[in-house]
Amino acid sequence: MIPSRARALSKLHRMMLRIRICEESFVEPIVSGVIRCPVHLYSGQEAIAVGVCAALSRRDRVFGTHRSHGHYLAKGGSLRALVAEVYCRASGCSRGRGGSMHIIAPEQGMLGAVPIVGGTIALAVGSALASRTRRDRGVTVSFFGDGAAGEGVLHEALNFAALHKLPMIFACENNLYSTHMGLRECRAGDAIWTMARPFGVDGQRVDGNDVLAVHKVARRAVAACRAGRGPVFVEFMTYRLRGHVGPDDAIQGTHTDIRPAAEVAKWRRKDPIRRFADYLVRSGVATASDLERWRLAAEREVCAAHEFARRSPLPAMEELEDHVFAP
Repeated sequence: MIPSRARALSKLHRMMLRIRICEESFVEPIVSGVIRCPVHLYSGQEAIAVGVCAALSRRDRVFGTHRSHGHYLAKGGSLRALVAEVYCRASGCSRGRGGSMHIIAPEQGMLGAVPIVGGTIALAVGSALASRTRRDRGVTVSFFGDGAAGEGVLHEALNFAALHKLPMIFACENNLYSTHMGLRECRAGDAIWTMARPFGVDGQRVDGNDVLAVHKVARRAVAACRAGRGPVFVEFMTYRLRGHVGPDDAIQGTHTDIRPAAEVAKWRRKDPIRRFADYLVRSGVATASDLERWRLAAEREVCAAHEFARRSPLPAMEELEDHVFAP
């Protein structure tokens, strides 16, 4: 295999592993009460953030959701600043004021995440319009879940983006559940990608647990946007391995994950990281010792980030009203 391709493939795996280890590292502090803000874990969906963001340049922009640690890290955000933000410390990426659901790294093109379902879709349209107006060849990605497909703003955004041929990728991460409600309980049809058809927007469905498939479709979408043929709508089929918010499957007496155990077990067998690791070994890109070395390196980095967060101060009370309005 060409060395450059092998390096690119190993980089995809190491980023997915980094995100997973970071996410799972929050379980114990949440259970023990050290972390008190709501934390929506991205475990199981790593291939989407990594595959899409690997197709972007630093100048391209992404917008996230309440479950966006993966988007932030895949776009180049600081792991230390992320962990500190989840601890609500002043050294966090939002100065400890936002917690898990308000993360941002504008210097890397991660322009923010909010807990409101569909809340950043319209912002992403504005970003894409700015790129078109400036002719800077930038691409904007709007990450949202299947629950946001029931929000009117998505239809309005699709119409506006199609009308002006905006360089925008609508990235729907369909993990089959809107909070605790199954997709078929809240939608008349389960093919979300087809909602792009009435607007003349190119749409398709992809295996969101296959990082190479995700990256391939993302590269094509980015190329279409840069060539003025955007927007593009992609539905990534995936599954979250934890409950809706926090490790609610790990806290005794507070279990709220109503998904069938057999269904969860089936999707665990489709774990995107495990699947890709097997592919790397079969392809001769990595050995078992390589995989173990990468895992240990990620664990050390995450452990250091938690130590940094715990040592960091809380936001000062006298700064409560700072950073609310622009000077």
